[in-house]
Amino acid sequence: MDREAPIVLDRRITEPDLKRLVGLFFHDMVKYVVDVRQRIVAIGGELHAEGEEVLLERGSRQQDLWGANYYPGRGPDLCIEFTALINIRPSQGNRSMEVQSAAIRQSIRDVTFDLVGRGAESWTEVNTQV
Repeated sequence: MDREAPIVLDRRITEPDLKRLVGLFFHDMVKYVVDVRQRIVAIGGELHAEGEEVLLERGSRQQDLWGANYYPGRGPDLCIEFTALINIRPSQGNRSMEVQSAAIRQSIRDVTFDLVGRGAESWTEVNTQV
């Protein structure tokens, strides 16, 4: 089965596209990678590494890329989870999967609110199967 590659956003994603991407793998969230310098996002895919690869191929710098998960419908305070394997970067002072820097978290939040959403979607699908 061919997997859909993450899409790169430099402007706000449409609601139908966001809904489709949320439904592809996890049903209640979508993985994405933010280039905090260029203020673009690669959204979708099963792994953050897929979005990271797409952005690196487009000229992003590794040190500017941070992974997160977007949960539609949870509101602005709970819609972003700043956790991804690609965030483990001891050389940048980030020794865990969670983004440690408040400044980087704020940059991720700002780009997310501009290009993805603020967690206000009402159509959210939650996968209740375990």
